[in-house]
Amino acid sequence: MLLPQIKQPSDLKSMSQDDLVLLSAEIRQFLIEKLSVTGGHLAPNLGVVELTVALHYCYNSPADKMIFDVGHQAYVHKVLTGRMDRFDTLRQHNGLCGFVKRNESEHDVWEAGHSSTSLSAAMGMALARDLKGEDNQVIAMIGDGALTGGMAFEALNHIGHEQKRLMVILNDNEMSIAPNVGAMHKYLSKIRSDRHYLKAKDDVEGMLKKIPAIGDRLAKSASWIKDSVKYMMVPGVLFEELGFTYLGPIDGHDIPKLIETFKQADNVDGPVMVHVLTTKGKGYQPAEADSHKWHGISPYKIESGQVLKAVGKPMYTEVFGKTLIDLAKQDKRIVAVTPAMPTGSGLIPFSKEFPDRMIDVGIAEQHAATMCAALAMEGLKPVFAVYSTFMQRAYDQIVHDICRHNANVMFAIDRAGFVGPDGETHQGVYDVAFMRHIPNIVLMMPKDENELRHMMKTALEYNEGPIAYRYPRNNVVGVPLDDELILIPIGTWEQLRPSDGYAIIASGSMVQLAEEAAETVKREGITVGVINARFLKPLDEQMLHDLAVRGTKLIVLEEASQAGSMGSAVLEFYAEQGLHDVHVQLMGIPDRFIEHGSIEDQRAEVGLTVENVSSELRSMAAQSSYGMSRTRFPS
Repeated sequence: MLLPQIKQPSDLKSMSQDDLVLLSAEIRQFLIEKLSVTGGHLAPNLGVVELTVALHYCYNSPADKMIFDVGHQAYVHKVLTGRMDRFDTLRQHNGLCGFVKRNESEHDVWEAGHSSTSLSAAMGMALARDLKGEDNQVIAMIGDGALTGGMAFEALNHIGHEQKRLMVILNDNEMSIAPNVGAMHKYLSKIRSDRHYLKAKDDVEGMLKKIPAIGDRLAKSASWIKDSVKYMMVPGVLFEELGFTYLGPIDGHDIPKLIETFKQADNVDGPVMVHVLTTKGKGYQPAEADSHKWHGISPYKIESGQVLKAVGKPMYTEVFGKTLIDLAKQDKRIVAVTPAMPTGSGLIPFSKEFPDRMIDVGIAEQHAATMCAALAMEGLKPVFAVYSTFMQRAYDQIVHDICRHNANVMFAIDRAGFVGPDGETHQGVYDVAFMRHIPNIVLMMPKDENELRHMMKTALEYNEGPIAYRYPRNNVVGVPLDDELILIPIGTWEQLRPSDGYAIIASGSMVQLAEEAAETVKREGITVGVINARFLKPLDEQMLHDLAVRGTKLIVLEEASQAGSMGSAVLEFYAEQGLHDVHVQLMGIPDRFIEHGSIEDQRAEVGLTVENVSSELRSMAAQSSYGMSRTRFPS
């Protein structure tokens, strides 16, 4: 066994290339076994085993900067940099992060959970290197899916202009999370399929070198001949025209070829694009056969590939997808838009039912948002289905192109709230704060799956501007579904339990938690009202006013950032109304990033539990009892 001998990347230096091949096989088996227990991003990591081994063999991390785009494909990097013994804790609370993490290792020089950032980071590190007079290599690895992101094109343009020495490795597996779309995908497909280019280029160089006396010199100087070959054989020659020396495409599972190519790249004084072809899920048949499903996977049986998911209630995402189909059958104006997340957003059934009304723009949230504005202006009903964490990337377009135009775009915001193992880069806890202050928009969140369906109907019939419904990653509550969908009056809340001096104003999944806490303290003689704050904007101002007049003490409970979300909105309302004596206790997510673990772990970390809410209610009641000389506890 070679793998146990690897404690740090320098241990690879003394190994033969044959040993590196054997080591790669051991790493692949290690990942298959470990992730069968923990789950995680299996297919992306199986696809980059040889590539990562070759990089660490050729370069000296952390002096040489290795930058992983997104970072969920860095498990091999973690194995080679001394973290193999922590894989049993992968993506668990206080365990090994599923992404690159700077505080885990000095070898993790850049961390990201969103795509298309690596090239900009590489440019920054190359500039810093040169300004400091250092001489290290900077290497950015980016997938063909991430290369469709606008930020990647901005970086390519700048890198080509500045001509800084750095290497971009294009990991081309024809996949991001979903199959790639767009012109860049088609361009890369041409390069992949047309191997005549490389053969023709080599033939020209070989022919020139055979000319007596001047052959070698002529081959080196006749760049115009080689360029003409490129223009004949590869349409566009995009990367070379952008200022990169293009090497490839090469087999990303051929370690000797990878090492040879990296040595060639090191001889180039300027930016180099190494185009590497890999197979997502390489070496594990179920993952190779369905790399989409195995991109991020739950625990599974190695032998059969059977995923060990607990049988239970469906996810909110599934309810959204089915309801959208029902609504689209009734209204031909509905168009679904996704930024490369058709499966994660529950839109695959919709795409089969309405292929012409399903638009996957690739990893391009900004483009998607502005396109939705234009669709709405032309009388259609676009539904922008997007994860909360990815919607952040389109903030300016939401402000400038959707809300400023008051375009009737419907936002289906998935993964709202904590998301569990993906951790801090994927938490959907900021969208309320960054959207509620934008004029014209309406924000909703359902307490259960039945209310989500009514909200979708409400959004469809709303014609006065942008409107959003956000829903969690969780399984549904399990309530009966109404046969007929009804409209919910905009800006109205729902009183679920009557209040007797105390009330919890809760949104989304926190409504169920509020009900459980209220039931807990009821057994102790404390009667607490529960309000379903289904509209985060506009607030139910009449209900808030009535609560204040009655002197009700309030807890605002939300699985969102405490700074700027619904609790802030409630306090702002009372301040504007001059109602300064209202007791309002905020319970949300504090002003810090919450790391990976289960959703239950994350809620417990910030105090969003039945026990903690019940404790706050008891304290509130005890203070009232002391101040008003009456008891609310059983004698």
